[in-house]
Amino acid sequence: MHLKNSKIIVIKIGSSLIVDSKKKIRKKWLSSFAKDIQKLKFKNKKIIIVSSGAIALGCKKMNYNKSNLKLDKSQAIASVGQIELMNLFSQTFSKLKINISQILLTLDDTEERRRSINAKRTFENLFKLDYIPIVNENDTIATSEIKYGDNDRLASRVAQITNADTLILLSDVDGLFTKNPKLFKDAKLIKKVNNLNKDMEKIYIKGVTEFGKGGMNTKIEAAKICNLAGCNMIIANGLYLNPIQQIEKKNICTLFESRISKLHARKKWIISSVSPKGTLVIDDGAKKALVGGKSLLAAGIINLSGKFNKGDHIKILDTKNKEFARGLSSFSSEEINKIMGCHSNEIEKKLGYITKSEVVHKDDMVEV
Repeated sequence: MHLKNSKIIVIKIGSSLIVDSKKKIRKKWLSSFAKDIQKLKFKNKKIIIVSSGAIALGCKKMNYNKSNLKLDKSQAIASVGQIELMNLFSQTFSKLKINISQILLTLDDTEERRRSINAKRTFENLFKLDYIPIVNENDTIATSEIKYGDNDRLASRVAQITNADTLILLSDVDGLFTKNPKLFKDAKLIKKVNNLNKDMEKIYIKGVTEFGKGGMNTKIEAAKICNLAGCNMIIANGLYLNPIQQIEKKNICTLFESRISKLHARKKWIISSVSPKGTLVIDDGAKKALVGGKSLLAAGIINLSGKFNKGDHIKILDTKNKEFARGLSSFSSEEINKIMGCHSNEIEKKLGYITKSEVVHKDDMVEV
């Protein structure tokens, strides 16, 4: 029902769905999942799988305890586990004559526009070749500064980059509840979220966010990214066999329905940035100008924080420190420090060279 009109579907599966608590590979589950994918392919759906499991499988092979790993050791173990993970997928999917490929991504690959466009083209070409991309975070090179840290948000960015219609997060719970169902018997499953900000006010958030590795918080963040990109998102229980069929037949899940049509690709990419590099605070006059469709000029900037380069994502706050917009800066933070509060005709004198007058051009900015 939820997937009928979806042409491109991103499905995220966690390591707990592949390896159980006793470190045994859940081959029966993976086989049932592959059959679900085969049925979606028969319906001409384009599928992308975002999978955890490289570090878990690396630990299994090398008999390491995952909880005691430091970053440098986990990078090495991930490089071992990635081969194990892809071999497992290859063995399972080849039985159904499904072709797969691997794409390794870091946070920077989806945040930097040029690299995100290259990734999009790779996905598109794999679809044409009739291959299913399996995406993993590139744990072998990702540092704490450039890591997503959880595959919920990575999956949401993949959905955004590929213009997906639906993202499915297969979790260990049936969906979003009014309270944590593991702690409260009166917790109720929320079948549909139409207005994320408004509907979340009714939820006992402390109780909801206390389970799962990324917890429900990361899933809510993923839903925000998806919804702003015109993509629906589903949270469903992946522990069942044939989990995608379970969603279709039993409708036991939470659907976050996007109310936004597909945004212009450039603005869509800007609005869903996970990691803005800096912040500008603007005065009331500048805010009024931006609401009227104007670009942000140096004269309207009253404060700056963070260190960033030309072209980086930044947040724009009003005088009450409330986020008002996001955009791409036409200047570095060092340059803005020199010119903020100045009129456009003073910029050349301040910097010593001729440059554009807009700090953030209207075409590179989106209100939030």
